[in-house]
Amino acid sequence: MFVKVDLKSHEKIYTLFVSILGISLIIIKDHFHTQSLEDWVLIYMLAGSITLLNIFLINLPPKDNSFSMDSSVYLATVFLYGTDLALKVLLLCSIVELFYRRKMSLWRHLFNFSMYCLMILGAYYSFLLFNGKIGAINTYNLWPYVMSLMAYFIINVTLMFLFFFFSGQIFKGALDLGVLKEACVSYSVTLLLSLVLALLLKQEKYFGLFLFTVLVVLLSFVFNKFLQLYQSVAERANRDDLTGLYNHGFFKETLKEHFADVKKLPQSFCLALLDLDDFKKYNDCNGHLRGDELLKFFGDLLQAETKEKNYIVARYGGEEFAILMPNTTKEAAFLFLDRLRKKVNDTYFIGVEYVPYRCLSFSCGIAEYEKGMYDSGELIHKADQAMYYAKAQGKNNVQIYDEENICWSQIEFKEDLEDMEQLLRIFLSKDVYTYRHSKRVFTYALEFSERLDLTDHEKQTLILGALIHDIGKIEVPRDILNKKGKLEPHEWEIIQKHVIWGKEILASNRRFEDVLPLVELHHERYDGKGYPYGLKGEEIPKLARILCIIDSFDAMTTERPYQPTKTFEEAVAELRACAGTQFDPYYAQQFIQFIETQYMPRLERTNR
Repeated sequence: MFVKVDLKSHEKIYTLFVSILGISLIIIKDHFHTQSLEDWVLIYMLAGSITLLNIFLINLPPKDNSFSMDSSVYLATVFLYGTDLALKVLLLCSIVELFYRRKMSLWRHLFNFSMYCLMILGAYYSFLLFNGKIGAINTYNLWPYVMSLMAYFIINVTLMFLFFFFSGQIFKGALDLGVLKEACVSYSVTLLLSLVLALLLKQEKYFGLFLFTVLVVLLSFVFNKFLQLYQSVAERANRDDLTGLYNHGFFKETLKEHFADVKKLPQSFCLALLDLDDFKKYNDCNGHLRGDELLKFFGDLLQAETKEKNYIVARYGGEEFAILMPNTTKEAAFLFLDRLRKKVNDTYFIGVEYVPYRCLSFSCGIAEYEKGMYDSGELIHKADQAMYYAKAQGKNNVQIYDEENICWSQIEFKEDLEDMEQLLRIFLSKDVYTYRHSKRVFTYALEFSERLDLTDHEKQTLILGALIHDIGKIEVPRDILNKKGKLEPHEWEIIQKHVIWGKEILASNRRFEDVLPLVELHHERYDGKGYPYGLKGEEIPKLARILCIIDSFDAMTTERPYQPTKTFEEAVAELRACAGTQFDPYYAQQFIQFIETQYMPRLERTNR
């Protein structure tokens, strides 16, 4: 099956090439000599069977995956009768498909036909190459059948991959191992059923084909019923009982999927979090039953207003709601939600006269996906911050996340700094090196951030992250932290876990959410060889890339248990050599200039 899109020039050329190649191979082989009447009866029956199998597809959960058993018929035909009969069956099926799938362009019909020609011919010659004998099913040697299927499968996958590549629909992860695994399973079933059909055709030609077709059609009905039952149960599990909207769990999973998609195929994507204003006051005045009715009413209103946009609406929790907005910029999201806010204000619901605004209202925060975001939690956090900013502005308004407006105040920043300093003091009794290292990295970050084009919020985040980046080492045994000499592999694995442990320690405090990426990802490398996830290039958040450089420089220039100390000149040379591999080349160069102008002259004066 193909997605209906306008054919591009390079796609046309590829489609034409495959079509000419398939038809040319048929003409060269001269398959179309006269068949007997008995052969034509079998051809019509095989074509009828394939047509039915293409109509009654076998559907499987969880995402309504479907596949046809037509390939089983083609392979069984090749094993018993060779390509003469198989290609005539294909031609007849293609003519039938041309009539009942009129909306599909002629280019696609021709491409489909040629692709199946190449697959059938590839399977046939592979079968012969591995000593398969046409007309006889040898159950003692299955190798020719397996290799025939492999050729059929490889040609199919290659041609389809190239088709999507030339049509501009290939993205990172298109050959995902999970997808290939599913394809291998379905093709294994295809081989098994092709052998079953070949045995039936060998023993009871027409009746055997009839039994096979009826069996697969019945399987199609059974699997469709199973899929409907699965979807019904899944739908109930994914819905909020009160509002009928999607629930928190479904929302989080769907957000992760959309987030992964936009990282592969960059496109606009927004998340909006809405909070009903003064809902507690409404409950106190009208009772919880009326409050439940209000939540359901508001949920229905959101569903109705977003239906045409194909947005995904969920009840996030309590009186909070979430809207996933694919293919939407933050400006378009703001216009839509501000219009919705005004409509909600004008929509009466019994009892709203007791709340401060005397009308139904909500506060909303919007966050748009930006390059460099490393997970969906960051998007939620930013939308959440924008929503709380909307509440702070007097409620009943919509705010777009903006680091210039939504950031720590100087007072809050100092309080967070003091809290982290207290947390860091734990190392004074366990590992003085880590304490001093963290303080030095903090000082570098404090000074270096002033030279960078960062917002105040980014500067504060970098400084806090620098101070607390190694907090996870609290969980590392003291004998490993203080070990002299090279670490054993299992000890190095424990050291590497400190980034995950650090994230878990800080995640318990909502105030530190912006710092989590720096704590978790400051050991990722620009070339993708770092840990814990092997992120590469701009997949790593900008501030984590900067912290990686600062952290590595200090580690190189101070005495450590398992690494020799470098001079500043040697460390600068190392940064320069590893720019573009271990380190972000732009920020590495910026940091080198900072060290050379800010610190190396001081050292020269000290050494005189």
